[in-house]
Amino acid sequence: MRPVHRVAFIGNSLPRRCGIATFTTDLQRALAGRTPDIETSIIAITDAGLHYDYPPEVGFEVRQEEFADYAAAADFINAGGFDVVSLQHEFGIFGGEAGGYILTLLERLTVPVVTTLHTVLAEPSAAQRRVLEQILALSARVVVMADKGRELLIGSYGAAEAQIEVIPHGIPDVAFVEPDAAKARLGFAGKTVILTFGLLSPNKGIEVMIDAMPAVLAARPDAVYVVLGATHPTLVREQGEAYRESLVARAASLGIAEHVVFLNQFVDRPALLDHISMCDVYVTPYLNEAQMTSGTLAYSFGLGRAVVSTPYWHALELLAKGRGCLVPFGDAGAIGAEISALLSDEPRRQAMRRRAYATSRSMTWERVADRYAASFEEIREPQPRRQSVRLHLVTPADDRPRLPSLALGHLRVMTDDTGLYQHAIHAVPDRAHGYCVDDNARGLLLASALNLNQSARLPETMTATYASFVQYAFNRDTRRFRNFMSFDRRWLEEQGSEDSHGRTLWALGMAARDDVSTSRRSWAAELFAAALPVVEGFASPRTWAFTLLGLNGYCQVRPDDDFATQLRLRLASRLVELLRQVETPGWVWFEEGLSYDNARLCEALILTGRATGLTGYVEAGLRTLAWLMQQQTSPSGLFRPVGTAGFTDVRLPPKPFDQQPVEAAATIAACFAAWSLTGSALWQTGASRAFGWFLGRNDLGLPLIDAETGACRDGLHPDRVNENRGGESVVSYLLSLSDMQRFERAGTTQPHTLALSGASRDMHRFSHQQFRGRLVASDIPKPSGTLPAP
Repeated sequence: MRPVHRVAFIGNSLPRRCGIATFTTDLQRALAGRTPDIETSIIAITDAGLHYDYPPEVGFEVRQEEFADYAAAADFINAGGFDVVSLQHEFGIFGGEAGGYILTLLERLTVPVVTTLHTVLAEPSAAQRRVLEQILALSARVVVMADKGRELLIGSYGAAEAQIEVIPHGIPDVAFVEPDAAKARLGFAGKTVILTFGLLSPNKGIEVMIDAMPAVLAARPDAVYVVLGATHPTLVREQGEAYRESLVARAASLGIAEHVVFLNQFVDRPALLDHISMCDVYVTPYLNEAQMTSGTLAYSFGLGRAVVSTPYWHALELLAKGRGCLVPFGDAGAIGAEISALLSDEPRRQAMRRRAYATSRSMTWERVADRYAASFEEIREPQPRRQSVRLHLVTPADDRPRLPSLALGHLRVMTDDTGLYQHAIHAVPDRAHGYCVDDNARGLLLASALNLNQSARLPETMTATYASFVQYAFNRDTRRFRNFMSFDRRWLEEQGSEDSHGRTLWALGMAARDDVSTSRRSWAAELFAAALPVVEGFASPRTWAFTLLGLNGYCQVRPDDDFATQLRLRLASRLVELLRQVETPGWVWFEEGLSYDNARLCEALILTGRATGLTGYVEAGLRTLAWLMQQQTSPSGLFRPVGTAGFTDVRLPPKPFDQQPVEAAATIAACFAAWSLTGSALWQTGASRAFGWFLGRNDLGLPLIDAETGACRDGLHPDRVNENRGGESVVSYLLSLSDMQRFERAGTTQPHTLALSGASRDMHRFSHQQFRGRLVASDIPKPSGTLPAP
């Protein structure tokens, strides 16, 4: 086995007051004390709005709800020379839905992960299942503390048996002692002490034990029930001490207030061990079985206390064979009777204590640390990584998602007799923001795409409305399109942006070729020709790309338009020249940063190269698309569009959020263009993964679409879906679905690929390589030669 020298622990850490913090700190100290050759560091998760005076062992702090901290923590670990990561997992300690932010950290790691699961749910929510399945996929080894955990992981989550190891909860190694000395030190001399300890919260069943005390007192009038532990910090923030006060009132109403003692404190280990040592019976009256691990139970068991417990999963295993007593959930009578009987039978109680103590010797922190160290060393061996056999992540088996039917209900809702609304509040059109030519051009583009694909057409009235909006937007004095219009049909500007102009030309060019109406095809061609010349003076690369996409349609119906033909070559050459100036081995792109609609630049060059027969355009489009796909593929294989938070970054990896539908639509279309040219199944796979993003194969595991109405949510925030369903989003989704239907109709038949020569054949070969982790500029052949016309 390969020795482990540096271990990073991820979890809560003392002085944060919770069981995970205690466990993480105890395990870290035990491993660090095992040999001087091991260095350890804790990456501590800090709950929202709080600050802790962490000890030097904490090397990095992650604020629970700060998404960026998780990526930064991964970078800290990767740069720190660690051999292995030990993750302590509990859904509630990490940010995001079901603690999903931790996935961002895990998928960025370059070192193996051993995950200790403190909770395994038999009936998880969809989000909890998604998160846990991805943790299984990203972990080399998974540790549970009870056999029930192994059973659930294999049976309910499809985990591989060889991936799972059962290592018990650690305990301090202390002598077996009688309670009298500790009682005297703590002020309980002469009392029969029943103890519960841990953070106070309603799921612990303290009410049931208070209700059982009158029966216990009937048998042992000297008995006192000590509840040791501070109220859970989350409960304090939400309710103050209302819950504790209700328990005090409950004891008072039963007339036993002097026999129920609340010690409202979070004690350190020496004080905790002293309190456990003084008790005659330790009780854990939890209210349901779904408790995979209980540190309080483990500690009391390990100190040789007589334990009475409800039959939650950890207790069922630990207290079997006479090592403790089990009573039904919520049954105060049964708890009272069992404790009374145990306190009245000294030989039985002592025998139970000794059995528990003897069994627990394998659970001391020293022994547990040995087992973790062996597990860490084993996974560092050069052998295949263990993985779950049932992953949420995208795999070859599910690369091609089942396509929903085309539904236009929401698009109809978003369209009135003026045009397509820009925005919606949830699914309700937002009149406050009116309309824009951008979205109505997209609507016109969708009408052409559906007609070209021979799929369901837009209603004629909708197509005519979008065309009418575009017509009205054109200012013949300036030869520019206006963009924004208020709900009362007032233009809010004299001319729109360069990009909105280019996008409108794109829609017109495709309508000139593909619209169902002969008259509207002629209209579109004429308006395209009138609006085209100003583009020659535009500086936006995206405007050039949108115009090239429009020229791809227009030039097929007006091949004799010499100006359009020449401008097409000039715009494409400008993009290639930008690439030549900016491109470096690690940055294969046209600009110093990535922003929106990125893949449209690649698509424009691929289609222009195919139409003109010029190899250089095609190769530039293919290699930039391959590089872009690398940037848009998460380490776990999911499509991750360039996030809006990184639009201003210079030569940096994309930010993960916010993610928007327009990026997925652009990627799918570009992949279709690449596939149509090369025949490589890799591009089809890339498109399928991008479309899967709409269906829930994304960083949050949440769908963006409503298949019944065709609505699409506006994007993914770090912690949730944007529930608004605006015009851009619905059209982006419907365009994506239309492109995927083109793939589906093609089936397994490869498209007609062009005869490539020289470097182009090399580019075709390259396009079969994986997107991730393989692309450098030196791999890419330089432009040369021409392609035969299609």
